[in-house]
Amino acid sequence: MTVDVQPTRSTDRSIVLTREESIEVDTIARYLAGRPPRLVDSAAWLESARELSSNLPVRLRQMVRRFAWDPGLDAVLLVRNLPVDADELPSTPTVAGSAQRESTGPAAAQVLLGLQLGELIAFREEKRGALVQDVVPVPGMEKFQGNAGSVKLSMHVENAFHVYRPDYVGLHCLRNDHDNVAGLQVTSIRNALPLLSEQARRVLHEPRFFTEPPASFGDLRSAPEPHGILSGSFEDPDVRVDFESSFPLDPEAGQALSMLGDALRTVRRTFILKPGDLAFVDNRLALHGRTEFTPRYDGRDRWLQRIFVHRDFRRSRALRPDDGNVLTSGS
Repeated sequence: MTVDVQPTRSTDRSIVLTREESIEVDTIARYLAGRPPRLVDSAAWLESARELSSNLPVRLRQMVRRFAWDPGLDAVLLVRNLPVDADELPSTPTVAGSAQRESTGPAAAQVLLGLQLGELIAFREEKRGALVQDVVPVPGMEKFQGNAGSVKLSMHVENAFHVYRPDYVGLHCLRNDHDNVAGLQVTSIRNALPLLSEQARRVLHEPRFFTEPPASFGDLRSAPEPHGILSGSFEDPDVRVDFESSFPLDPEAGQALSMLGDALRTVRRTFILKPGDLAFVDNRLALHGRTEFTPRYDGRDRWLQRIFVHRDFRRSRALRPDDGNVLTSGS
């Protein structure tokens, strides 16, 4: 069941697969999962995935294409009823840095869909450059502001500090938490913009802010460059902010950033993902976060798998050794 803060309106980019469509995806995903070398990060396996992605159900491909052309006001795509067999899932991982290196049906399904939006990318410093990453609670890291925590996760653009941050973040639910209260929160600048004054918007477009890299990226040996929180079209801008690591350079900029935070919270929506739900967040237009939940560490805790996608793969070529999918450190 999907729960949101505006229950009278569903997201304008969503699809619930029919039983026949789900079986069709399952057949393709299982075939791909069995393709040698059965390693998600392998160039040969990705090549097979690229070819097979064109065989996904027509209605699904049409919705993904529609989202790629225009992500709508909410800037999130929900695909529901993807094949996830609870009986085939292993225990939820409980270690920091967990990732899905071996090909599985759920990972294959997510990769197939991601390749309809662009090319998968990863960052060397995150999960050791794994293309499919586990988002799971880790014992002792409950208060961590990141994918291993279970407290409320602040709203953020993924890797907001990075010039080659993902265009899309895909989050595939394999298990939700025991109490079914953990929710994916999404808030779009398209919905928030009308709540901002023209002056605040002008300030947010100016390079009067900086964003620090997360601790996982280590020392990049360079000071963050000042940037605007908003960029591009004044009427329909992109957004670049992480409310844990973006800071103003002057009081007026701080006031504008606070106003933006209030506006984004006002239009924020919460989706309770269930197994087989896959959400793609447009990382150029929307921030995402998570509500708090209580893990039990019994092997059945919340388990999402995450991918990053670039629409224009070529633009990050200088940071991808050997034309691979993993970016080295850079800003």
